[in-house]
Amino acid sequence: MFDADDCTLSLDSLFFEKPTVHKKPFPLEGSQWQLDEPPPLKHIPATQDMQQEAESLSALYSSGSEVLRPVSEIVKFRSIFSEFPFFNYVQSKALDDVLYTNKNFVACAPTGSGKTVLFELAIIRLLMETQEPWRDVKAVYAPIKALCSQCYDSWSKKFGPLGLTCKELTGDTEIDDLFEIHDSHIILTTPEKWDSMSRKWKDSLLQLVRLFLIDEVHVVKDATRGATLEVVVSRMKAVNSYRTSQNPEAGVTMRLVAVSATIPNICDIADWLSNGSEPASYLSMDESHRPVKLRKVVLGFPCSGTQTEFKFDLSLNYKMANIIQTYSDQKPTLVFCSTRKGAQQSAAVLAKDTRFIMSFEHKQLMTYANSTLDSKLRLMMLGVGYHHAGVDLSDRKLVEEAFTLGDLPVLTTRTLAMGVNLPAHLVVIKSTMQYVAGSCEEYSEADILQMIGRAGRPQFDTSATAVIMTKVHTREKYMKLMNGIEIIESLHSHLVEHLNAEIVLQTISDVNMALDWIRSTFLYIRALKNPSHYLCLKTLNSLSAIDLITMDEDINIKPTAGRLMARYCVAFETMQLFSRVTGSETLPDLVDLMSKSKEFRDVQLRVNEKKTLNTLNRDKNRATIFPLEGKIKNSEMKVNLIQAQLNSISIQDFGLIQETAKIFRIGMRISKLSEFLTQQSKTGFCAALNSLILAKCFRAKLWENSPFVSKQMEKILTLSTAMVNAGLTSFSKIEQTNPRELELILNRHPPFGNQIRESVVHLPKYDINLEQLPRYSSATAEVVVKVTLQNQAQLLSRRTAPDHHYVSLIIGNSENHVVILHKLDSLLLKSGSWTKKIDVPKASKGNEISVNLISSEY
Repeated sequence: MFDADDCTLSLDSLFFEKPTVHKKPFPLEGSQWQLDEPPPLKHIPATQDMQQEAESLSALYSSGSEVLRPVSEIVKFRSIFSEFPFFNYVQSKALDDVLYTNKNFVACAPTGSGKTVLFELAIIRLLMETQEPWRDVKAVYAPIKALCSQCYDSWSKKFGPLGLTCKELTGDTEIDDLFEIHDSHIILTTPEKWDSMSRKWKDSLLQLVRLFLIDEVHVVKDATRGATLEVVVSRMKAVNSYRTSQNPEAGVTMRLVAVSATIPNICDIADWLSNGSEPASYLSMDESHRPVKLRKVVLGFPCSGTQTEFKFDLSLNYKMANIIQTYSDQKPTLVFCSTRKGAQQSAAVLAKDTRFIMSFEHKQLMTYANSTLDSKLRLMMLGVGYHHAGVDLSDRKLVEEAFTLGDLPVLTTRTLAMGVNLPAHLVVIKSTMQYVAGSCEEYSEADILQMIGRAGRPQFDTSATAVIMTKVHTREKYMKLMNGIEIIESLHSHLVEHLNAEIVLQTISDVNMALDWIRSTFLYIRALKNPSHYLCLKTLNSLSAIDLITMDEDINIKPTAGRLMARYCVAFETMQLFSRVTGSETLPDLVDLMSKSKEFRDVQLRVNEKKTLNTLNRDKNRATIFPLEGKIKNSEMKVNLIQAQLNSISIQDFGLIQETAKIFRIGMRISKLSEFLTQQSKTGFCAALNSLILAKCFRAKLWENSPFVSKQMEKILTLSTAMVNAGLTSFSKIEQTNPRELELILNRHPPFGNQIRESVVHLPKYDINLEQLPRYSSATAEVVVKVTLQNQAQLLSRRTAPDHHYVSLIIGNSENHVVILHKLDSLLLKSGSWTKKIDVPKASKGNEISVNLISSEY
């Protein structure tokens, strides 16, 4: 028995036996049967000989009641499963329900038992029910992001030859995504992405979805992602009900198919996924049916009250050599670490303590090590490598190849996404804590199960091992998780935010509709009592408290600024944060406020980033950076330094570049809350003006006083530094420069200079004029405001600015009150000018007014 308190042994070498690798490996999850040369079977017509052969093979692979169904049973679509002749036991048991009925279906089966095949069978069932060319076929698959990419590659190859188009949609919300999927048959997306896209679910495109595939349905109990998955599934049920009620004669319904590795209360999930008249069919299989038998080990290690999470995590590095020696059977090992630096430290400790060298592959490891760009990865020659998103792409691929082929015995990795395609004989989860937004929290159960699922390589192993390294006092919790005995519950408190969105979009317009929505959730299935009324009123009151909706005594609801929250997919906590704006906020204040938004909570401040971020913060020559006090010490301060991108400051750190792009995308979305601030009556002129400026800066990706204005021109981008060095720091200066001179500055040939100058000439140019009327009043002054589009004639023939470009006229007085805020869009292009008479109240602090015309894009 391995003792967690044992001292780490210093081993001179561990010899690993390299597995035999097929020339054509078959990365089939859960397939027990592989062919060295799979026949190219596509649309093969059935013959009597084939049927006889199938029957004889079926008899051959039958053991008692465990009959394996032959793939040849699916004649027309045999090519989808060309890599194996028989479905495994789990797939065979589910075949009749999935392929020969249209019932909703739930399967609980061990990781590695081929559940993805059940989704493929459901798609085939949809094809069988629809006539070619399958214009009306639209299926949605919503797993975690990493599985999304994996399935996209696989399904494009499998279903592409049949004439089906796959589309992968992940990342932040884009307005045109609905148009992108219009001609796609299989849409692969995350629950979070589909949530943002399906909020206006009465859209005709969403009515076309015929099949909704739910992977890892047990995620509904996950604190981070559970509520999103629950609301997405409930919304798709609403789409189906609405479509049926609108056109009952058509008989077109949406099918729900869900799978999971662990659902103790599968009956509840089946009730939730009912079609309205009956529960979903379900199949529950225990661990005995896992193709690669999995040994599960949870080791508890002592952690004193004074020991930090960082030190505890560090101490586990020196326990791993023993664990690998005990459980690896001299076969490949994958170690999951909580941070990128942790993955590198673990690899360095293992390489120093222990030599993991295969008996005859030492020269091959030397070749890999000498091919890496990162000198730290040279430790691969000792049989250990590391792998995370911050590693150069070419090095990542090299490490993946070495590990997949069995040449690299031990690999440490930071993220599940990075390791999702890298199965191993032994998986070690080094610590159950991870760093999120600068603080420590436990991995979600879904992540733990996915990591455990990497244990076992069907093409090489008959057994595998997963080891969780945790603290003594949490050992019991992870034992229960490993054994799958914890009942799945709905995290009802997290549903509030999603109910908010439904209300402000007017999908829900009264309390009865809100109760109907709650009845469609998993919460309702699991509720022992009836908390619906309390939850609903609490939600309505919280929305009303910050003016996102209005509500009368009869609780009739009307959305107001809450539409913005739903449109831009902004968290309710972020809306609460912005509702506390006092009105006198400066631009740095708003940047600081944005950095505290809930959307950035998963941003981590890594130790190796601090030097770069502190250098950015302290540089006195970069006046447009709003410096932060002291050293960078938390993730909020890291997010705040997104300012660097707005000033075109180059960042050299590869990992930081990747994260900056993500932060910027989210920031663009949150900056649109300028509309929310300008709609609030209490918002002062200063805050309203600066919110408009900040939103513009995010769209233009520049500070408004940046000298890099030329970066906004389509053909310039990376050449903007040359323009700045030549003194061309405004559009007017560029317009006044000879085209030939522009070409000399940019090292380009004619007519490049003419094209740049023409682009600037056809930007809109405005003139604003104010005239006070000679009419006396002690309380107000009458002022006529006129905005003129100076180059209207030129813009009617050609425009550089996009059609959605507009300008905001905002005028404020000396008491920080907004006198007028008006949006001028394409109507100004048609009329050429806009005039309005306004009453300006006299202010006690002075008679000056501030007049601003803010472009939405430039």
